[in-house]
Amino acid sequence: MRDGTATETVARTVAAHYSTDGIEGLTADEAARRLTLEGPNELPAPGSRGVGRLLLELFREPMFLLLAAAGGLYVAAGETGDALFLLASVAVVAAITIVQERRAERALDALRALASPAVRAIRDGRLVRIAARELVRGDWVVVAEGERLPADARLRRGLGVTIDESLLTGESATVRKQPSVVVAPLEAPGGEDLSSLFAGSLVTSGQAVAEVLATGPHTELGKLGESLASVALVPTPLQIETRRIVRLLAIAGLAASVFVVAVYGITRGSTLASWREALLAGVAMAMALLPEELPVVLTVFLALGAARIARRRVLARRMPVVEALGAITILCVDKTGTLTENRMRVRECLAADAVLGDRAPAAGGGAPSLLATARLASRPQPFDPMERALHEAADAESAAPLGGAALVHEYPLGPSLLAVSCVWDDPAAPRLQVASKGAPEAIATLCGLDAAARERLQRATGALASGGLRVLGVAHGQLDRGALPASQQELRLAFAGLVAFEDPLRRDVPAAVAECRGAGIRVAMITGDYPRTAQAIAQAAGLENPQALLTGAELDELDDAALARRIVDVDVFARVVPRQKLRIVTALQARGEVVAMTGDGVNDAPALKAAHVGIAMGGRGTDVAREAASLVLLDDDFSAIVAAIRAGRRIYDNVRKSARFIVAAHVPIAGLSILPALIPGWPLLLLPVHIAIMELLIDPACSLVFEAEPEEPDIMRRAPRPVGARLFTRPMVARALAQGTVVLASSLVLYLWVRAAHGDSGARVVAFLNLAASTLLVILANRSEREPLWRSLGRRNPVAWWLIGLAIAMLVACLALPGLRALLGFAPLHAADLAAGLLAGPLGLLALELTKRRAAT
Repeated sequence: MRDGTATETVARTVAAHYSTDGIEGLTADEAARRLTLEGPNELPAPGSRGVGRLLLELFREPMFLLLAAAGGLYVAAGETGDALFLLASVAVVAAITIVQERRAERALDALRALASPAVRAIRDGRLVRIAARELVRGDWVVVAEGERLPADARLRRGLGVTIDESLLTGESATVRKQPSVVVAPLEAPGGEDLSSLFAGSLVTSGQAVAEVLATGPHTELGKLGESLASVALVPTPLQIETRRIVRLLAIAGLAASVFVVAVYGITRGSTLASWREALLAGVAMAMALLPEELPVVLTVFLALGAARIARRRVLARRMPVVEALGAITILCVDKTGTLTENRMRVRECLAADAVLGDRAPAAGGGAPSLLATARLASRPQPFDPMERALHEAADAESAAPLGGAALVHEYPLGPSLLAVSCVWDDPAAPRLQVASKGAPEAIATLCGLDAAARERLQRATGALASGGLRVLGVAHGQLDRGALPASQQELRLAFAGLVAFEDPLRRDVPAAVAECRGAGIRVAMITGDYPRTAQAIAQAAGLENPQALLTGAELDELDDAALARRIVDVDVFARVVPRQKLRIVTALQARGEVVAMTGDGVNDAPALKAAHVGIAMGGRGTDVAREAASLVLLDDDFSAIVAAIRAGRRIYDNVRKSARFIVAAHVPIAGLSILPALIPGWPLLLLPVHIAIMELLIDPACSLVFEAEPEEPDIMRRAPRPVGARLFTRPMVARALAQGTVVLASSLVLYLWVRAAHGDSGARVVAFLNLAASTLLVILANRSEREPLWRSLGRRNPVAWWLIGLAIAMLVACLALPGLRALLGFAPLHAADLAAGLLAGPLGLLALELTKRRAAT
């Protein structure tokens, strides 16, 4: 028979800690007044930008202005098809950009969703249920196990309250809370035995009666939201470079067009007819030089690149950031939930004889009974991560609980004794069973260990803790049925052993870190955990220099300049708070680093948004982290980061190849367009319709063929491209100009040779044939930066061969169909002219390929 008096005593003790008796709370009128004065308990909604405002901002970008201007020029030239193509491109790019911008604005909405929709509050002396947004400063609230805190508050009453503050601190271990009557500002999140409670945190055990001290934007969660809103998005390196190139080429194209119109009109007698031809030449020149392909290429490459990495379960929220992956020089990772699994797991069990006998534990010696005892010291259906880990480990060891036993009493954790004891009544046993777990020193007190045994226990605990493990002591005992002891200190228990927990490292992390290091990418860990734990995880993950450590306290003592000098070789940042994470990322950027930041908690959101590449863990991550990041790992697969970096490098390589092709293809077109203006008596060699046909070849080649080009073999064995490296480097431009000059020179030679025999129309068709055939070879020549085209022919790229086949069919139609040939101003081709047009330029390009080095251009 159970003792009823003991049960009633327990009930009265619990009621005293959880009771709301004597608490009047705010009156309804006072609460309404404060709600009007201070605002609702929610984050202020940012001013939403409408579609019109987004479009206005979008069309201020030079690349979009240039696309629109090029479309207008095509309309003026009567090339309606090309004009519609460009204007449609503008619409597609605008739609994609607007969608991405609107999705980014949802980050603050995700923060607001973390609050509980309804709470229990004490108003006018009664416990009522109200909407969380109606809470005000001075309200009293009641929260229980499994509920989230709706506001920042001070714990006034409670028993055995533990809180999961990982959303704010990044640490998976819960923290104990103790009631307090103090009137003072709240302490920082993460402290043990404090009375401060924070909005968004989860109550893992106990029931709390708390007084609200801050609501809405004044909470710690709200301050993070304000910090996130104030962080500006960083443009990626390719965005900056593209804007620069577009501006330069737009100015060059405008100047060249004006020059051609002026020179052509003046040298042709300044008649109305000559000025009409001059305007036609100017439009052709503008069409030849305007780089409308470049912004389209950038958009298509990034969109298709985002689709490719999406197959690896990586979501790109901002497409331009896919390119920046290839430039990353440092990857800053959060420990909890990024390198580790953000859960507790039993790592090691040391039975009593192994600890107190100072002997190495035998394989599995005592572990099942030790785990069974530890589980009995836990709640049957726990919220606490360590208790859940004990249940999982006991189940794995087939350590069955007491059959038919009932939990009759729990001695809760307290500041004077960091242990919890559970008393079980098994009808089949003659006595009550007691199981205890807690801090090893507290368990030593309950077991009455002597000085020698305590020293051995301390050594064993220290050895486990030095490996970054969290250690609990476990004890067991028996009680006679009847009145239970008033406190744990009266229990007499036997030491059962030690259980060590870890937040396990993700299995794929070491290999991913190693590949990052092989690619010249430094990996640094930023965590709120203790230095010893952080270094142990860094060592296991394979960080290059896990002993180089900087703590949050040390960081605060450094000004920005000193921090920038100090972080050069620091790989581990420990005891860091969210504000400091953002400062670390900013300091690295100030040193010229291209920074990637991974994370999963609310605390990571500002740094995720500030980094060049913010990477959120999608499976375990918060909505806030996912919305603030540029990339989201949908399966929390850390190795997918390496695949994304590989994709980013491939994209940048292929953008360079495409850009080199664009320059090479436009050189002969521009040359053939400008020369008639400089040489009196020459007719226009290329009309706008000829250039439009060439654009039908150039546009899909630069945007589709090169996007589909496979990666170079050494793509992950190179260092990241230098910070500030330009897309158009001197060697790359020199090779493109050499290719274009070969095509231009061969076209001019053919034109002069055929003109003498067959006139302007015969010469024009041979020059155009040479231009088209050579452009196809330029495509093949630029498929690899290091190998000549005959070696790259075996690399799989079906898009290239489809395009070449279609281009040949289009060229045959232009030359064979009489109506189309007349429209283009082409004369019938002779056999010798056909052979010359097909071979002259390609032979020159093949000779140029012999000079290609295997080193990067």
